[in-house]
Amino acid sequence: MIEIWSKPNCIFCEKAEKLCQIKGLEYKKYMLDVDFSREDLLIKFPIARTFPQITQNDQYIGGYTELEKHLN
Repeated sequence: MIEIWSKPNCIFCEKAEKLCQIKGLEYKKYMLDVDFSREDLLIKFPIARTFPQITQNDQYIGGYTELEKHLN
């Protein structure tokens, strides 16, 4: 299961979601200020400075670029 920690109007968040759809992968998308707060994000990802933050099966992958590399 891929989890995408996202924010509104984020092109890389949208690209990560689209990549999962194209690859037929199961994923969940969490939205900032709806599903989590900035504080929650920094607790889960202490070094996070960009969006999205992505995990697969509770293993940290990184952002969109890292997801793309991970899946290829």
